[in-house]
Amino acid sequence: MLYYLFEYLEKQYQVPGAGLFQFTTFRAGMAILFSLIIATVYGKRIILFLQKKQIGESIRDLGLEGQKQKAGTPTMGGLIIIMATLIPVLLFAQLDNIYIILLIGATIWMGVIGFIDDYIKVFRKNKEGLKGKFKILGQVGLGLLVGATLYFHDDVTMREHTRTIITEEFTVEEIRGQDIKSTMTTVPFFKNNEFDYSELLAWAGDGAKEYAWLIFIPIIILIVSGVSNGANLTDGIDGLAGGTSAIIVFTLGVFAFVSGNIFFSEYLDIMFIPRSGEILVFITAFVGALVGFLWYNAYPAQVFMGDTGSLTIGGIIAVIAIILRKEILIPLLCGIFFAESISVMLQVAYFKFTRKKYGEGRRIFLMAPLHHHYQKKGYHESKIVTRFWIIGIMLAVATIVTLKVR
Repeated sequence: MLYYLFEYLEKQYQVPGAGLFQFTTFRAGMAILFSLIIATVYGKRIILFLQKKQIGESIRDLGLEGQKQKAGTPTMGGLIIIMATLIPVLLFAQLDNIYIILLIGATIWMGVIGFIDDYIKVFRKNKEGLKGKFKILGQVGLGLLVGATLYFHDDVTMREHTRTIITEEFTVEEIRGQDIKSTMTTVPFFKNNEFDYSELLAWAGDGAKEYAWLIFIPIIILIVSGVSNGANLTDGIDGLAGGTSAIIVFTLGVFAFVSGNIFFSEYLDIMFIPRSGEILVFITAFVGALVGFLWYNAYPAQVFMGDTGSLTIGGIIAVIAIILRKEILIPLLCGIFFAESISVMLQVAYFKFTRKKYGEGRRIFLMAPLHHHYQKKGYHESKIVTRFWIIGIMLAVATIVTLKVR
C-alpha cells in the first residue's frame, strides 16, 4: 500500500525521497526490518495470549529425552510467521503483481489448513488433528490453483534471450527477446540448463503441446504436496524447521534477485522471468518472519509453530520455487526436508515388508523422522539442529553454484 502512496506523492508533489519506493531492493530491506520487529516484539504478545488461553502442545510419549518438559508449550506459533510476513508485504509490495497475489493466497490457504489441524488437536483434544485426506485435499487444491494460474494467466511469461546475428550486409544486430508463454523450467548440470514440460507430449504430435497443462499442473500439485509435507515432518525439535526454512528461503531470494533482473539474468545466461523480481519483497519479509520466530523457537522453545506454521512454510517454499522455475532444484535445496520425508517412507515400507515376510516388523532407523533417530542415539537436540543447519547451508551453496555448473 505504501508503494502506491509514495508513487502518487512522487508524481503529484515530487516529495523528496518518495522515489526510493520504486526500488525493489529498498522495499525488500524495509520488509525484512518490519518483519523482524513484528515477529520479535509482537511475537511475545502472541505467546502470552496463547499461554493465557492454554493453547499448549499435547505431547505423545515417544521415549525421547526432554520430551515431557515440552508438554504445555504454546503451539499455533505459525500465526507469528504468517502475521510477520503478510503485514510487510501488504505495506511494501506491489499488490497488483500476479506473483505477489499468488503468494499471499498460498500463505492464507495453507495457514487456514494448518490452523484447522492445530485447532482440532488443541480444542477437540484429538491428537491426530485434521484427517490426512483433508490435508492432502487442501494441498492438491493449492497446487491446482498455482498450476492453473501459472499456466493460463497472461502476466506469467518468460523472456527469450537476446540474440546477436550478422545481417546480409555483414553488420552485427541484436534481436531483443520477446515475452512468451512457456512451461520451461531450469534443469541443473545440463548444457542448455532448460527443459520444457510440453516436450513430454512431443510424441503425440505438434498439436499436443497445447495440452501441456495436463502434465504441468499435476507436477505442480506433487511438488506443493511434497514440500509442504516435508516441512511438516521436519518440525519435530526446537528450531529445526524454522532455521532450515530460513536458509532455503534466503537462497530462493538470491534466485529471485537474479532471475527478475534483466541485466543479471543476461550476464549469467539464465532464464529472465518478467515481474518476478517483485517477490523479493515477499521473500525478505518471510525470511525476517522466520528468523524473528527463531528468537522464541530456539532451544528451549517458548512456542511451537504447529501445523499452522509448518504446512504454510512448505507451501510457500514450493510456490516460490515454482514461480522462479527452480522446482527441479528442490531435492537439492530442500535436502533436509527430502531426507526427513524419505526416512519416514523407508521406515514404514520396510516395517510393513518385514512384518509380512518375517511375522514381525523391523526398522531401518531407531525412529523416524530422521532427527528422532539421532535423538535416540543420544545426541542433544540443539546439536542435531545446528548440524542440520550446517548441512542446509552447504546444500544452499551447492544450489546457487548450479547457476553456472552446466
